[in-house]
Amino acid sequence: MIAFPQIDPVLIEVGPLAVRWYGVMYSLSFLLGWPLLKRRAKKLQPDLSDDTLGDLLVWVLMGVVLGGRMGYVLFYQPGFYLSDPLAIVRVWEGGMSFHGGLLGVGVAGCLFAHRKKIRCALLVDLLVPIVPLGLFLGRIGNFINGELWGRTTDVPWGMVFPHAGYLPRHPSQLYEAFLEGVVLLALLWWLGRKKRPPGYLLGVFIFGYGLSRFLVEFFREPDAHMGFLSLGMTMGQWLSLPMVLVGGVLFFFSRRFAAGS
Repeated sequence: MIAFPQIDPVLIEVGPLAVRWYGVMYSLSFLLGWPLLKRRAKKLQPDLSDDTLGDLLVWVLMGVVLGGRMGYVLFYQPGFYLSDPLAIVRVWEGGMSFHGGLLGVGVAGCLFAHRKKIRCALLVDLLVPIVPLGLFLGRIGNFINGELWGRTTDVPWGMVFPHAGYLPRHPSQLYEAFLEGVVLLALLWWLGRKKRPPGYLLGVFIFGYGLSRFLVEFFREPDAHMGFLSLGMTMGQWLSLPMVLVGGVLFFFSRRFAAGS
């Protein structure tokens, strides 16, 4: 068993103002993603100005926050938020869904592309290889917070998480950080070195994330208020299965389209 590092989730606290590690990780994902986005744009879409890219990041941020929150509300606790609608805006209490955030970014990106009269596929090609960086940092934030822990285990690297009882558990946040972050980032950055057919990189990302999340869910403790659903699977697995299917279809048809063009 490995001791869980007791890192205070609050990085800095001044009076009523508290800066949390999780928020810092969100901010870092955009700060580090900005130069990577400019680098890819300079190479693949040099006609896009820095101002346009900056506006795009603002839209993406709104899509992440609004989509992630509404996804959690609709997918995980619709009954609770229906009984207390004001709780939806209390985002500081926690509750974000990646699947909802992905949908939010998709909608925001398409609206931005329509407004700027840019092909949505161009923005997808630029953004997709950078997204795993945010996933990596987000999962590290989950780990520091001691939340979204794994199932009980007897593996040598099991950890006892605060507020999760006295039994060692899988550090599933780190599993996700590695698969969704490191592996997917390396793969997409390698594939994204040159122009690809529209939908190619998006298909790889959606398939890769869906598969990674589906596998890690076997080691992650399901949400206490939901438990296991049909066929013994978790909500995360049920939401990830369509991603594997859609990602595979996008990847297949993008390659077929490129071969036939």
